[in-house]
This record gives sequence, C-alpha cells and structure tokens, in this order.
Amino acid sequence: MTLRQPAGFGAPLDLSLSPYARLRPVAVSSVRLDGAFWGDRCERNRTVSLTGQWEQLDESGVLDNFRRVTGESDAPHRGYVFADTDLYKWIEAAAWVLCQESDPALERLVDQGLTLIERAQQPDGYLHTYYVRDRAQERFTNLRDSHELYSAGHLIQAAVAHRRATGSTRLLDVARRFADLLCQVFGPAESGRRAGIDGHAEVEMALVELYRATGERRYLEQARYFIEARGHGLLTEGIFGREYSQDHLPIRERQAMAGHAVRALYDCCGVADLFLETGDEGLLRTLSSLFDRMVARQTYVTGGLGARHEGEALGKDFELPNARAYTETCAAVGSIMWSHRMLAATGQAKYAELIEKTLYNALLPGWSLDGREYFYVNPLQDDGGHRRRPWYKCACCPPNIARTLASLPGYLYGTAGDDLYVHQYVQGSARAVLSGRPVEVVQRTRYPWEGRVELEVRGEGDFALFLRIPAWCASRPVLTVNGLAVEVPPVPGSYAEVRRTWKSGDRVELAMEMPVRVLESHPQVLENAGRVALARGPLIYCVEGADHSAADLLGLGIDPRRPPQAAWDADAFGGAVVLRGEAELRDPDPSWEGILYRSAAGPSRSPGRLIPLMAIPYFAFANRSAGQMQVWLRRLDA
Repeated sequence: MTLRQPAGFGAPLDLSLSPYARLRPVAVSSVRLDGAFWGDRCERNRTVSLTGQWEQLDESGVLDNFRRVTGESDAPHRGYVFADTDLYKWIEAAAWVLCQESDPALERLVDQGLTLIERAQQPDGYLHTYYVRDRAQERFTNLRDSHELYSAGHLIQAAVAHRRATGSTRLLDVARRFADLLCQVFGPAESGRRAGIDGHAEVEMALVELYRATGERRYLEQARYFIEARGHGLLTEGIFGREYSQDHLPIRERQAMAGHAVRALYDCCGVADLFLETGDEGLLRTLSSLFDRMVARQTYVTGGLGARHEGEALGKDFELPNARAYTETCAAVGSIMWSHRMLAATGQAKYAELIEKTLYNALLPGWSLDGREYFYVNPLQDDGGHRRRPWYKCACCPPNIARTLASLPGYLYGTAGDDLYVHQYVQGSARAVLSGRPVEVVQRTRYPWEGRVELEVRGEGDFALFLRIPAWCASRPVLTVNGLAVEVPPVPGSYAEVRRTWKSGDRVELAMEMPVRVLESHPQVLENAGRVALARGPLIYCVEGADHSAADLLGLGIDPRRPPQAAWDADAFGGAVVLRGEAELRDPDPSWEGILYRSAAGPSRSPGRLIPLMAIPYFAFANRSAGQMQVWLRRLDA
C-alpha cells in the first residue's frame, strides 16, 4: 500500500491529487489559531471538551460495548445500535488536535481507544459491537436502521485522520479490513454481490477519503456504487417513508433537499466528493441546484437546517417554525462539510458564506461557553425549558462538535495553483508554498466583533491573495496594500483579488463596516410575518429573559428605523459585542382572556411602554439562568 501523504499533512479533505478541485484546503497542521475568539475556543475543545467526552464515553457504556466483544466486560450492550460512532468521532477529533500539537495525555487516551477497536474487530474485518456474539447472525439484515455502514464510515474517517496526524497505520489497517469486507459484500446484482445501502449516508464520503489516502481505486468505485444505488428503493419503507433516507429518488432526479436533515447533507457530501474525483458534471449541476434551493427556502436565519422534530426532517419550502425548530447540531456539521466541498469544487464565495453563518450561529450554539455541555436541538424561540446537557443517549452531536472544532483550521484557507484564498477571518497564521517558495500569512483581527482584518505576508513571490468579502457588508469595504487603495474595489459576496510581486512584510488591510442590520423573512415564512431579527457582521442576535426579567418577550417589539446600537461589554460572556437600545413592550390584552377567536374589528394596537433592550449573540443563549429567548421580535412599523 502506498500512502499518498506524509504524516502531519492533516486536512479533513486531501484534494492534493483530486483532478476536479478548483481549490485545495491548506492543511490543519499549517494553520495556527491564536486569537481570543476561535483560538481560545479550540483550546477549550482540547482541554475541556475532549476530556469530558472521554469520561462520558466510559460512563455511557460505549467503551464497555467494545470490551464486551472480547469478553473483558459482561455488561449488556448500552446505547443506540450505532453508539460505536461516538468513539470514532472522538478519535477523529483527537487526531486533528494531535496534528497541531503534542499532547501526551490525549495520546494515551487515543491509544486506549485504538486498543479496544483492534480487539473488537472480527477475523473477516467486520466491526460493529452490537452485531457480535449473540447477534452475529443478524449482521447486514437491517440496513435501514442498523447503521453498520454508517459506523464503518466514521471508523474510516477517524482512521484517515489518525494516519494523517501521527503517521501510524494502526487504525487505518483496521478500517481497511472493514472497507475491504464491504467491497466484497455489496455491489451491483450482476457482480454476484448484494445490492444494498445504509439508511444513513456517511460511508460514501469516507470511502472516497480512504481512496485519497491509499490510492486504491476500489474504494472510490464502492463509494460510487452506494451513491448511485440510493434512490432506487433498496431500503424497506419505515414510518417516515423512503424520503427519510433519501431512497425516494436517485440523486440526479432530486429537485429539493428532503427527509432527515443530517442524512440528506451527508449524502450530498459523498456526491460532492465523487464529483471532485470523477468530474461528473451532472452530479455538480444537481448539487448546485439543491444547494441554492435549500438556502433560499429551507435555511434558518442562523444557517440551521431541519424544521421538524418528526423524522428530524428538513421540511417543506418556507416551513421554518421557531419554537419547534429542530436545527440539529449535527445538521450544522453536515452543512459545513457540504459547503466546504462545494467551495473546493467551484471556488464560489457563497459556499464560504454559508460556512461562516453556520459556524457562528448554528454550530456554536450547540456548545456551552465552558465547553462542558451541548445542545442536540437549537430552537429560535424558547420558554426557558431548553438547556444543554453533558451527554445524550443518542450522543452524535457532542463528538461531532469536537471534531469540527479540532479540524477548523483546515476550513479557513485554500490554494489554487500559486494563489492563496482566505475564506474565513480568524486571528492566526497560515503557511503554504506559493510560486515555489514557502510563504506565511499572518492574520490579525478581532473578527467577528470588529470588521478590520490585517494580513502580513512573510515571504516573497508572484501570487495573488483572494480575500472573501462577506455578503453581509452593507457597503463596499476599503481594501489597501501597504496603505494604498487597490485599483479594483471589492464587491460583497465575492473574492477580492490582490495580485502582485510580494515582499516580506507587505501588509493588506481590509476594513469592513459592521452596522446593526434589521432582517425580515420571505413573506411565505408565515411565522415571522410582522417580525424582524437583528444581525451584526456574521452574527445573529437574540433577546433573553436574563436581561429582561420583568418582560414577556413575546410582547417585545422594535422599530427597524431605530435599531439598537452595538457596544463592547467586557463582562458579557467573557467579552462580547451586545446590542443596546429601546423596545416597546406590549402587555397581554385582557380583552382576550378566555377567548381564542373573535370577529375582526379592524386594526387595533394595544398601548405599549418603552423598556431598555439588550440583545446578545445567539450562540451565547442558555448559558445563564433559564428564561425566555427570542430571535424574531415584533416589528413596530408593520
């Protein structure tokens, strides 16, 4: 076996040899984060979240499930049938951390995990702790619900990450044996193999990444088979229908995202990976159409996806309830992964735009500020009953957050030939080889609190920096090089190109205004009729009962012509920009007491009173005392 990258390459996607990638990620190991926002959070993920999650893996029975297989434990299987994936995702997260820095304590925990996995693998390569011993005859008998291939996918992704971080093939060897078994068992009927797909997409993108890591084309072809086979009714129909697992239509015939949100997004990730290796333009056209429709009709203002608790589903066009929003944290992870692949395939800024919105407003809310607790569901309205938890019986979200934060450096920069793309603004640095020479770009910024970004080039050569100009910019920002304005003004929603012969010490400065923006919904989002939301820069804001103890937030309204003003508050959540102003509070109308419907008497407006308003970043809600929360507020001029 020839491995394609040396140890320490470390990127969630290795597109270095992918022929149809327009942009290639800069490796996790080549990016450093050191700012107070993302730098501190990634450190908290390493020191707090990963340690706490390992303890939960032990307490919840996940580790014992592996010990049970080898007879080291006589405890019954605990958790969901796919609980193995919690360990796999945790190992992937730890691997990305180790790709950036040494951590002996974390390495010891990883070693314990790898030992458990190695011992649990069956002689033929099979590895799934639920279907062993007394259930061994049931393997591959319930592909819709068993998640055996889904679990294999997370094992493969963990193995590839571990190999790229450490150089060891220890876990990769385990994953390859399982992958080889899948290649032997599943395939077109005419091949003499078994026709089948997993109810939860995941193995597809993992197999493509295994192909990228090993160069073994059979893994790519196996991914192609699973992708093309989905949508032909291979799964038995459950209570949510075949749409639940995207088995209702082949990928090339789909016109809208449908069914279980996470499954749909993971499916698109695998399809995008297949395009990046094969150049099948039909797949890219379908993905582009699905993405655009999803953003225009199914995406929350936070970037969250999943409107329904029933079936954890995306819902229909413009079906975006607030209090009942599902917006699973894992869907945010899936959205980021899919957007990352579409960005690599096309180089279009709109994909980096959704990554930014989702990171700040759909992923971060799923993680407490102290790094110890998690949301599975992220509503946009709450009565105070929704609180984070240290773990869940279905614990897919906590380790998914951990692996995304650990691999975050790999999402920030990209290269195209000798040019460097800056997708996200995060204080730190990135190293790349441009024009045949090593170059470091140092980024200094207080983003997302401030819109000023300075990039210092350390190195020389002829190349371009492409800086993403966020679509939220109300006006064209100012872009200068060594204090001189560039000739082509940057346009919001695109990349600004700065091409020159660089000298070490050259400085690029991007200055973006960050006014408070008052947003409204499409008229067909009926729940938001007559309501507005507050945003500043990439952040969505909300109001919380902790700051309005005497108010019923349902009666709170603002005038969009007089929005609140941004102010730095060093005491808020460790330092944050909050929005302060005035709001009108309407008390409940007593004439409606005991009445649900009555004859309409024409426009009426109960008198209100002005109270101080404080809005906080949505990602920070539910970190204080329990209370109401609202993203969408009454619009006073409606």
